[in-house]
Amino acid sequence: MKVTAPLSLKISLWLLANLLLLATAGGAFYISQFGLGWNSLTRGALGEQLQSIGDSIARDLNSEPSGVRPTILSTRARKYGADFYLFRNDGIQVAGPAVELPTPVRDELSRGNLRGEEGPPGMRPPPRPGRGEGGPPPGEDRGPPGKRPPSGGRLPGEARLSEGRFVFRTGTPTATWFGLRLPIPNDFGRPVPGTIIIRASSLWSVGLLLHAGPWLAVAVGALVLSVLFWLPLIGSITRSLNRLTRATERIAEGHFDTRVALDRRDELGHLGVSVNRMAERLDTLVNGQKRFLGDVAHELGSPLGRLQVATEILETRADPALHEHVADVREEVQQMATLTNELLAFTKAGLRPRDAELQEVALPYLVHEALVREHAVSRVKVTIPPDLVVRADAALLGRAIGNLLRNAVRYTTPDDAIRVVAQRDGPCVLLAVEDEGPGVPPEALNRLGEPFYRPDSARSREAGGTGLGLAIVRSSLAACGGEVHFTNRTPRGFRAELRLNLAHS
Repeated sequence: MKVTAPLSLKISLWLLANLLLLATAGGAFYISQFGLGWNSLTRGALGEQLQSIGDSIARDLNSEPSGVRPTILSTRARKYGADFYLFRNDGIQVAGPAVELPTPVRDELSRGNLRGEEGPPGMRPPPRPGRGEGGPPPGEDRGPPGKRPPSGGRLPGEARLSEGRFVFRTGTPTATWFGLRLPIPNDFGRPVPGTIIIRASSLWSVGLLLHAGPWLAVAVGALVLSVLFWLPLIGSITRSLNRLTRATERIAEGHFDTRVALDRRDELGHLGVSVNRMAERLDTLVNGQKRFLGDVAHELGSPLGRLQVATEILETRADPALHEHVADVREEVQQMATLTNELLAFTKAGLRPRDAELQEVALPYLVHEALVREHAVSRVKVTIPPDLVVRADAALLGRAIGNLLRNAVRYTTPDDAIRVVAQRDGPCVLLAVEDEGPGVPPEALNRLGEPFYRPDSARSREAGGTGLGLAIVRSSLAACGGEVHFTNRTPRGFRAELRLNLAHS
């Protein structure tokens, strides 16, 4: 016996494998590039990208006059979609829009100041001469605020800070704060330790700062890999579920010969087996019931015929005082005969619909025959194209149309309009029988067409209904390969819509 894994175990294993694969690959790559912790954003390739921004700003600050500093920062702000601020390490803001730093950022700036204003090795400025030590007196020209470095060289005090970066994430307001320590030229053109503060208020800005394009490509690649990884399993399950759904819908419509293709050995395959067994059992029960009704109706036909003849003879020979009672008996016998005939029609329409003789039927002629048979030519307005031909069994379709016309006449007054309208709808024909009668309760619409079902007391046997008329309509349409839908009209009335296949020459 072949052992197969349950569907739940399959899905769980695939999900676990997918998550482990993505987590292992993503975690290993991130750790190898940036390390662990929130500060990993300032290390590795990400930190180098931040440092390149700081180096670029430092070069511009050292090569341009101090009055250009706001322009230098605003240029970067537009480029990266973030806010740039320039601070000295003693907390004094040098350039950029006025801002109140969050406490963690302000504390980190102060700690940088406590570690020494000189800054890291290579950035310490020469001792600043005070008064009486050769320093320029107040008001004297101190020279240009900065000079450009020689081609390919660095300005005095310019250095790359491998340990001069920090990052904080604040919640109110939500923002990511980056700090880059770099030298700031003072009024004497000499560098003093400072910090560039970058405030990114969105993930998009963080991505621009960290040059996240390659990482985005990696994420998209992981997503595509995940989709490809899951696609075979999901596609297999979806196809099987779609087949089961279509099969159960057809079974619900009464097509009990529907079967599900069995190509799986898991829970969905077992479900398909159960659906097939259910359809086979329903087919047996329903057809068995119809055969039983047909047999009963057939057996009742002969004695009822003899009983009708006997009541007619009895009426002619009975004492006139008994004529009223004999008429009651004859009416009951007629009701039984009508019920028997409808039972025979119902079983003939529904027992073996696949054996119905489908042929080209001229719809206007068939409707006219039904109107004549029901004595309703003067009551019904017909609107049907004269060349409309459908593919159906003429006897079954004629009986269905006759039953609908009989109901429309029975449950309307002479002043209520009755219409029969037909039109093409692609490869089909829509034939509607409409009236202006009382309609049926909305909750009864879905049950119309069930054998012996009558929606209310008005449609009772005393009113002439047996509960088989619409059942015959539904069975006849199914045998002709069509469908019937019942709806109430607004503001009042009833509509039966028949969908038939258009005959092709």
